[in-house]
Amino acid sequence: YRDCVALVSRGIDPVEALTLLRGDAHCGYDPVRHRTAPQCTPLATHAAHATGLAHGERLKGADTVALALVGDGATSEGDFHEALNLAGVLKAPVVFLVQNNGYAISVPLSEQCAAPSLAYKGVGYGIRSEQVDGNDAAAVLAVLSTAVEDARAGGGPWLVEAHTYRLGPHTSADDPSRYRAAAEADGWRERDPIARLESALRARGLLTDEEVKTAAAEAEAYASDVRERLRAEPELNPAALFDHVFSSPTPLMTDQQAVLRAELEEC
Repeated sequence: YRDCVALVSRGIDPVEALTLLRGDAHCGYDPVRHRTAPQCTPLATHAAHATGLAHGERLKGADTVALALVGDGATSEGDFHEALNLAGVLKAPVVFLVQNNGYAISVPLSEQCAAPSLAYKGVGYGIRSEQVDGNDAAAVLAVLSTAVEDARAGGGPWLVEAHTYRLGPHTSADDPSRYRAAAEADGWRERDPIARLESALRARGLLTDEEVKTAAAEAEAYASDVRERLRAEPELNPAALFDHVFSSPTPLMTDQQAVLRAELEEC
């Protein structure tokens, strides 16, 4: 849920971006064509890839800056710290954007980090670290633009901690009411980033009622088109999960696949 809009901003078809959430193991889009790595379910494993890619591009003389998106929970993983350490040593042109929504599924930040802020985690590795209101679109744009420009100019890596909130559940199996108060979510709901951006544009005379209506209608038509195209996608075969794990399936995998196929036929 964090990365889908980021993928769309890279020119990826939203249907392709959402394919992984349907269970497609093949990413859904061409990572090479879009210069965007596949979405990664394991926490923080892609952070080192971003560091390596940024360093490799610099060795080739390119002015590429890598952007790695992670959640607050990922900052507690060893892979994240290894990536930051390597990035700091290499002065790699990479920006780590930590989307801190306060909970690693159900674990509050206070139980996974003793530092006053996740931004402190970059300081120990010699990485410039900043905090930003993640629900302020203009502020996020300003901070990230500065970070990217500095990294591209040779200033080294950045860590940007964006403070935000997950209003809904982490997954369909999650019940947020078990670990946080409703009043907490209500307070963050008042800081909705879209509503705040609309208010800011209106206050500056840059947005009218008619433009809001037009944008809302276009957004609904866009969403409707995505829904219809997703529904038209072919059904996936769960038994295909066993394909291409090894060049030749093991006897155990063959047996497990047969059991799954039998269960699917009974459904």
